[in-house]
Amino acid sequence: MPKPPHNFHDAIEIASNIYWIGMYLENDPFQCHPYLIKNGDESILIDPGSMLEFKETVRKIKSIVDMDSIKYIVLHHQDPDLCAAVPEIEKLINRDDLLIVTHSRMSLLIKHYLVSSSYYEIDKNNNTLLTKNGFLLNFLTTPYCHSPGAFVSYEPHTKTLFSGDIFGGLEESWEFYADETYFDKAKQFHQEYMPSKDIFNYALNKIQKLDLNLIAPQHGSIIEKNYIKNLIVDMKNLNCGLYIEDKYNRELIDTVNELHIKEKTIQERDRQLFEQSKRAEMGEMIGNIAHQWRQPLAIINTLVGILKEKNNMTTLSQDEIEDKLQKMQMRILYMSDTIEDFMNYYRPDKEKNNFNAYVALKNAIEISNFSLGDKNINLDIYDKDSLNIYGFRNEYIQVIVSILSNIHDIKTEQNLENLKISIILKNDINSVVLSIQDNAGGIKEEILSKIFNPYFTTKHQSMGTGLGLYIAKMIIEDNMHGSLDAKNSKDGAIFKIRIPNAN
Repeated sequence: MPKPPHNFHDAIEIASNIYWIGMYLENDPFQCHPYLIKNGDESILIDPGSMLEFKETVRKIKSIVDMDSIKYIVLHHQDPDLCAAVPEIEKLINRDDLLIVTHSRMSLLIKHYLVSSSYYEIDKNNNTLLTKNGFLLNFLTTPYCHSPGAFVSYEPHTKTLFSGDIFGGLEESWEFYADETYFDKAKQFHQEYMPSKDIFNYALNKIQKLDLNLIAPQHGSIIEKNYIKNLIVDMKNLNCGLYIEDKYNRELIDTVNELHIKEKTIQERDRQLFEQSKRAEMGEMIGNIAHQWRQPLAIINTLVGILKEKNNMTTLSQDEIEDKLQKMQMRILYMSDTIEDFMNYYRPDKEKNNFNAYVALKNAIEISNFSLGDKNINLDIYDKDSLNIYGFRNEYIQVIVSILSNIHDIKTEQNLENLKISIILKNDINSVVLSIQDNAGGIKEEILSKIFNPYFTTKHQSMGTGLGLYIAKMIIEDNMHGSLDAKNSKDGAIFKIRIPNAN
């Protein structure tokens, strides 16, 4: 018969009383094809499809027959692209004698779509369906192509094969009827969906014995007689499923290697970010050193001035000289300790070690813009001798300094005179938990989820890189297997660091 026009708006008769009733999905390579066999009040609906095409399929059915003239729904397998619309179609057909024609291996699965009709299981009915008016369908089981109970349906009068997934295709530029290039369009689908060449050939050998004029697959293009013989031969020679496992393994290895390369790239990026963050903080730390040294230098300068003045007045006693020199020595030792703290801070830890979180916290406070004697800071430390962590001490200090630096920046930006910082350090089950809370008003809700993102900052470019908290979270969670979180309280923000304890 001549090819019907490609007017996908209407049902298309592909053989005598056999209609394509699908929906053309534009630019979709995965076309699904339901079919209708017009047979009086025992008409047969084949693979009705999903809810995606439901309205269009029903419209086309109604253009050919009344819905209640359908007595049989043939389901070649149990996938949703073929079965999902069945419950809604049942409601429209509204027949007590409606039968779902399928294999018993699939009726167990199809019922989960809430299908309510009775089943006509082909393997219990001699693999045939004969209607009252003599219409015949023969069924050929094609197990594991691509489901255990898969089968195809053969209508001997028009010599049409409803082939389910077999001969299906994935076509970027879909054509209603196949041409001589169809094998190239269909082979990928079969390589991926058919489990092995042997299993596929078991099905193809059965099909090859049929006298065929037309193949109507569930996907791809309809195949006419002049292309069928060569297509079957090509399909029988196709490696698929397990037969291309080696190829897939090679592709998998290539993919894994690519992922390793990407992982190394990410690690190098993180290392560079870490170094960039360190350099950015170094300028701030130099300012902190100046801040730490300003008071002792002023005291030393005052003491030198007193000594010089009294010496000129010849009123300087030996005891007073020793007292003033001792005070100057104390200030110089303090300055030396400050330099040592900063040197340790910038000396990267090569290995994890046990360290006391309280001692690290004290060092962090002294390195920061604050000090242990600062009236703005309230420390609550519980069981200070047992607050032991296994990890990178200097990196832990860096995280605390980063958080305190952010608080100090807010204090400066908002000119806060009554800033209070509450720091709680304690053991909690198997972790050491450090909470740092301020009363600076909290973090805006719209940015709270972003503060740990790289390069996110609310400061001017000259004031920060937006890397501090990102690096802090990376240190705690990636390097020390803990957690770093932030949330708002009534008066400000709370940063909580949780690290597994050394035990």
